[in-house]
Amino acid sequence: MARDDLRRDELKREVAKRTGLSESQADGAVRAVFDAIEEALADGMSVTISGFGSFRVAERPARDGLHPQTRKPMKIEARKSPAFKPGARLKRTVNGEEPGDDE
Repeated sequence: MARDDLRRDELKREVAKRTGLSESQADGAVRAVFDAIEEALADGMSVTISGFGSFRVAERPARDGLHPQTRKPMKIEARKSPAFKPGARLKRTVNGEEPGDDE
């Protein structure tokens, strides 16, 4: 893959190629994984995929800010935001190092 990004449609094809599943089956599998991660995060759970990384919900507290156009003070409400922390194996792979078997 010589592109700069991998979209879900291309991910589906790659999963199909690597697993021998049809593209339709691979699409269902990819969707199921993403849906399961979304639902777990929405329920306040974290998701850890050994060697790959972990997804969690970060709590962003309310704070004071400035309106970007008027520069007037405004209140920014508290919110939740998904966060991802890469695992050691993923970090090594991205850096061109041997992945290792520690996770």
